[in-house]
Amino acid sequence: MARKQATEAPAASNESSKKRSSADSDDYDAKRPRLQESTDKARWRLSSEGGRHTWHYLEDDEAAKKWPQSYADKYYLGMPLELPELPKATNPLDAVRNGLTFFEKLQLPEGHWGCEYGGPMFLLPGVVIARYVTKNPVPWYYATEIKNYLFARANPVDGGWGLHIEGESTMLGTTLNYTTLRLVGVEADHPVMVKARATMHKMGGAICAPHWAKFWLTVLGIMKWDIVNPVPPELWLLPDWVPIAPWRWWIHMRQVFLPMSYLWSKKWQAEETDLIRELRKELFVEDWDKIDWAGNRNTIHPNDNYHPKTAFLNTVNWLLVNIWNPVFRTKYLVDKAEKWASDLIDMEDENTDYSDLAPVNAAMNTVCCYVRDGPGAYSVRRHVERLDEVLWVNAEGMLCNGTNGVQCWDTAFAIQAIMDAGLTEDPRWRPMLIKSLEFLEDQQIRENVKDQDKCYRHPRKGAWAFSNKDQGYAVSDCVSEALKSVIILQKTPGFPTLIDDQRIFDAVDTMLTYQNPSGACSSYETPRAGQWMEVLNAAEVFGNIMVEFEYPECTTAVLTTLSLFKKHWPNHRTDEIDSFITRAVKWIKSDQKPHGGWYGNWGICFTYATMFALESLASVGETYETSKYAKKGCDFLISKQREDGGWSESYKACETGEYVEHPTGSQVVMTAWALIGLIKAKYPDIEPIKKGIKLIMDRQQPNGEWLQEAIEGVFNKSCMISYPNYKFVFPLKAMGLFAKRYPDEKVV
Repeated sequence: MARKQATEAPAASNESSKKRSSADSDDYDAKRPRLQESTDKARWRLSSEGGRHTWHYLEDDEAAKKWPQSYADKYYLGMPLELPELPKATNPLDAVRNGLTFFEKLQLPEGHWGCEYGGPMFLLPGVVIARYVTKNPVPWYYATEIKNYLFARANPVDGGWGLHIEGESTMLGTTLNYTTLRLVGVEADHPVMVKARATMHKMGGAICAPHWAKFWLTVLGIMKWDIVNPVPPELWLLPDWVPIAPWRWWIHMRQVFLPMSYLWSKKWQAEETDLIRELRKELFVEDWDKIDWAGNRNTIHPNDNYHPKTAFLNTVNWLLVNIWNPVFRTKYLVDKAEKWASDLIDMEDENTDYSDLAPVNAAMNTVCCYVRDGPGAYSVRRHVERLDEVLWVNAEGMLCNGTNGVQCWDTAFAIQAIMDAGLTEDPRWRPMLIKSLEFLEDQQIRENVKDQDKCYRHPRKGAWAFSNKDQGYAVSDCVSEALKSVIILQKTPGFPTLIDDQRIFDAVDTMLTYQNPSGACSSYETPRAGQWMEVLNAAEVFGNIMVEFEYPECTTAVLTTLSLFKKHWPNHRTDEIDSFITRAVKWIKSDQKPHGGWYGNWGICFTYATMFALESLASVGETYETSKYAKKGCDFLISKQREDGGWSESYKACETGEYVEHPTGSQVVMTAWALIGLIKAKYPDIEPIKKGIKLIMDRQQPNGEWLQEAIEGVFNKSCMISYPNYKFVFPLKAMGLFAKRYPDEKVV
């Protein structure tokens, strides 16, 4: 693939040539943003053109006047909306209408809903570091709100930062976010920095940070490459049949390993500046010049060591360092491996128009293009532009989303909530629903990626991504929920048929590719290696990261959609769909835990997955009275109901594999999840359901909204992530289902 490439490498291409004159360093540091106490929130605007979210700060008064803030802008920024109080709901369906009246105001012009998708505290540092080392510092208004967000999210007790916003302080979070604050202009003597630095030193200093932090700090030049465990790109040269070949790894793991291996092989470090020299003094307990870098490769604080490296991996790393690198790692092999890694980076960039899979590999790919192509290259400029799409501004400041949004995912659930309330034919909501349908039509992915087999991508024709079609990574449950919503609307009288049968068949055909031999479905692709590959998990802070796993949420989503599809198109691939459903149901039953629940991998935790499992069993006619599995699932949920009628599960359940109550009490979202499962499964006792519905109704605000409570999502067992729109779509769905099943119940 053609690319624009500079004749000279930018900055340094190896460790020995990285330093520049003091004058150059001073000039670069002088370009760092000048921080303000805060920005004027009234000047922020969200652009959502084409489903791409970017925040703009309008310093010009005339520009601000021409582009007025929307309700959505103000809501995201935590500004008062000054909406009137709605008539107090006297029954669940009235509460649904009140909720929709509010939620409708948050719909963006293209027809979807946006929101922050934050939570992880290791994403923002990668974006800021990538911009710093490529000499594209963030503007002052970004820097100011990044500072404000990180200040707000510092642990109130020790001043550090965790893996995610509800977690205890870790070295990954503390070292990277401390460094980020320094890069955006916060001085070392600021009280927040003094407190964080004390915690960091108490925990052993930056040498106790996990692998990912050591990598980024080394790219900055704060550490030396000797402290980073080997990340050889030569692994990409392994034949596909080799059991550990990277193409077999989980998509997020391999797309992070790819640029990381390229930079590790180049031993590239950013230009040394005064700030970098200062950070070398601030991040460590010992004298920087005396640190045994190689001897601290495996030094890690216990708070970060969620998944300790195995003895096998430590042995492999020793062999790579002491035998492979000095004896067998020839220049020919290195050049060939770097070239192939570079080509794979190009394919990822081209297939996503430089937005990439997620912020971690997007930031790393940005640095790779800078190293390879030069500072003025299109690849670098386009990457920097697209990095803006993962940044989000809320009431606390600027954060980094887990992807470039949740556009398709949340829009699908919004449509389903209205359907479950029986309101799709109500003309009051039709304009909102038609806009949603138009958005999903626009975002359907029409073709497979270029060089699909060469870059190891799964088929995606007819699919939907989690965020938007630019990012373009199809996920089994995202395809399923979007298609389900399209079918619901297009089969409702009065709605246009925007997606024809062939395009629907394309989506179904892709969905059918996700089933594994066990009958279960995974997320991005079917597993390409066994779970034994976890012995090579080098991330330390995550579990279940090396390969695709089988997920009840994904399996149930595909199952419910195929069940719906069958009713309208009974003759399309009938035998294959029947077989798929039969095998999926069998697997869902086998995945039920002894206590009756299902373990959730993408939401917290047993409550989330049990909802989906019960819904999927109901879609094939298995409910409380007819299925021992549905009965056991309902009994599990009932056993966890709290005295106030709600449910409350902590993220700790994801880490421990055991149900754990949240210390703050009942949560609206989890209460809705439990109720949806019970109502779908036709649980016979109305009283516990009524108590849960009453809690949701009681927590609804006079303007129709619900307030944000605890974090809702999770990935890789240990990292939590926010889904703020869940507090709308799932309570609406739960109350709507209740209203349809018990139309005469008031619940007041």
